Amino acid sequence: MDFISERINNLTPSATLAMSQKSAELRAAGIDVINMSIGEPDFNTPDFIKEAAKVAIDENYTHYPPVPGYMTLRKAISEKLSRENGVDYAPEQIVVGNGAKQELCNALLATVNPGDEVIIPVPAWVSYMDMVKLAEGKVVPVYAGVEQNFKITPEQLEAAITPRSRVVMFNSPSNPTGSVYSRAELAALAAVLERHPHVLILADDIYEHINYVGGAPSIAQFESLRDRMMIVNGVSKAYAMTGWRIGWIAAPLAIAKGIIKLQGQYTSSVSSIAMKAAEAAYTGSQDCVEDMRRAFERRRDLIVELAKEIPGWVVNKPDGAFYLFPEVSAYIGKRYGDREIKSSGDYVMYLLEEAHVAAVDGAAFCAPGYLRLSYATSEDNIREAMRRIREASAKLG
Repeated sequence: MDFISERINNLTPSATLAMSQKSAELRAAGIDVINMSIGEPDFNTPDFIKEAAKVAIDENYTHYPPVPGYMTLRKAISEKLSRENGVDYAPEQIVVGNGAKQELCNALLATVNPGDEVIIPVPAWVSYMDMVKLAEGKVVPVYAGVEQNFKITPEQLEAAITPRSRVVMFNSPSNPTGSVYSRAELAALAAVLERHPHVLILADDIYEHINYVGGAPSIAQFESLRDRMMIVNGVSKAYAMTGWRIGWIAAPLAIAKGIIKLQGQYTSSVSSIAMKAAEAAYTGSQDCVEDMRRAFERRRDLIVELAKEIPGWVVNKPDGAFYLFPEVSAYIGKRYGDREIKSSGDYVMYLLEEAHVAAVDGAAFCAPGYLRLSYATSEDNIREAMRRIREASAKLG
């Protein structure tokens, strides 16, 4: 008898986590694998943030916190939104969760009814589609390849909207492509959404500070969309706090209350200690954010230069995040010995087993024919990984 629910059977395991696990297993077996599959800064959490967590323990922040998070943290997030983004959300409109991932899922579960359509520009992060499945919605993908710099047009968005459209998701800077929409591009998309007041907007801004264009504007900036705008962000990427599991959502009050009701039934609040650390991150010096951004920019320049030396790869220069998303379909149909590359997934597995470099198949992001490399690793690792990939790829004929 199969005791697993249809709900779970319909979900797809996370390809990024699966590849990271496989590379860890090979490392445990003594193989020198360079893991470029995981979207995690290789920096440590800044010391002043860690100190705040230690103080919180000493001050006995060890009891159940309020479901939406400590009011001091929600106020700090409200002030950050006003100061950095020019948008006003009261602390009561902010809910803190277990990473941005939980709040993205909460937003969809709180707003999407069975059969509602969720518009997702693709390539898109692996979890978006399965979150929509969990909410019993229908994914409407809108595709933009490397020839569009992975950015959808207003005409594409207009064509995707129907009376059943419920939510449109935006992620800029983007995972997996690193693309960043300009203010003018966002304004053109916002103009489309202004004509469709039944559509909610869910802005995933988790990479906002890892950008190389002097500031990454968000779709959330447009006042005309404010009454149906949900902003998700967190401390994982900007402050190297992936393991602290602190994300948050700012939303219209009715949606925030719905998310609090949902979260109260299945996780309650997040770690009290992690919340005090996140509060320090938002209220302390932001120098650490800029230091890490500069390091990522140097790495971006390096990996783009080296990737362009690999024959057959089509490479753009991403403006944000820490991912490169080359088009690699030139290798489909090639062989090495008895091994034939029939898909980008085969190519990714070939690179893992032959070059000992872990990447992620673009198909996981709704873009077969591509692969994703994370350059959130040292420059030495980037140089060695790209050397291995170039040599392994040269063997395919």
